[in-house]
Amino acid sequence: MKITGYGNQWVCGLVPYEPGKPIEETARELGLDPDEIIKLASNENPLGPSPKAKEAMIAEVEKAHFYPDGGGYRLRVALAQKHGVAFENIVLGNGSNEIIELLCHSFLKPGAALIAAEHAFVVYQLMANLFGADYLEVPDPGFVHDLEGMAEAITEETRLIFIANPNNPTGTLVGQEEIDRFMARIPDHVVVVFDEAYYEFLEEAPDVIRYVKEGRNVCVMRTFSKAQGLSALRIGYGVTNAEIAGLLNRSRQPFNANAIAQAGALAAIQDEEHIAATVENNALGRRFFEEAFLARGWQFVPSHANFVMVKVGDGDAVFGKLLKRGIIVRAMASYKLPEWVRISIGTPPQNERCLEELDRALAS
Repeated sequence: MKITGYGNQWVCGLVPYEPGKPIEETARELGLDPDEIIKLASNENPLGPSPKAKEAMIAEVEKAHFYPDGGGYRLRVALAQKHGVAFENIVLGNGSNEIIELLCHSFLKPGAALIAAEHAFVVYQLMANLFGADYLEVPDPGFVHDLEGMAEAITEETRLIFIANPNNPTGTLVGQEEIDRFMARIPDHVVVVFDEAYYEFLEEAPDVIRYVKEGRNVCVMRTFSKAQGLSALRIGYGVTNAEIAGLLNRSRQPFNANAIAQAGALAAIQDEEHIAATVENNALGRRFFEEAFLARGWQFVPSHANFVMVKVGDGDAVFGKLLKRGIIVRAMASYKLPEWVRISIGTPPQNERCLEELDRALAS
């Protein structure tokens, strides 16, 4: 028998997460100049990190021979103050992805269940499968979370419900009134997880941290990968009640948030000017794409995030054509949306070039 026959059955059955195609790999495969390639696939910040964050990270490199603060004191204090919660309510993660994994470590096992929307972030299903739990997808008409349907799906075995708001990959949003009605129906044995990776791009954001302040079984996830432009550092956090935070801290690896990431994140949240510039660039680019798609009669999903999903017929084929022209977008077949691609918002010149190449790809 092969060694995999002795492996953990839940691990052996997983399909690995497929990240957006890197610029360097594309350049090598196609013989392109990496400086001419535009990556609009992974919802990254086209303006890069805050200048203040860069300065803080460079300074921290001088102390790279020391272990980081394993408790993340300075960053957690700053985040607690920012959100009006206690220090004990903040848990740092190696990206908000690790918070997802820590929640699943803490609450999932064979026989337990996780609920998510049909077209939600694929990592939720990967984690449910990894822990041998049941994964229940609730249909999302119009690509919007059906919170009433998700509440109806709760059973005695349900432990986690994930609500990405705005949702990735669709960019759709559920509002405060819908969330309040939903939360009124949640029993005590269920933890509701609000994944707010794109929170900063919202004009009117629902307040779900208030449920943490009320002591409810809620975890709100945020990341520094998007608006703050620190994707490569892998730094995110959860805001939750002290009891859940205690479980997550038992599950996490020591020193899971490295010192350079902590320093960059701490400086980034204080650079309001850079965040404002990022949000303004995003609003401009999102409007550019949506108006262009509307003028061409292309179906798209109005977005509240830093990307737009558009229907192109054969998503994989269009992805391939754009890739040969040095434009990296994200095909949506892995989300059961084979006719769609997702385009991240870039700088105005990047957006214009992407649209030009998309016109050519659909015309050829």
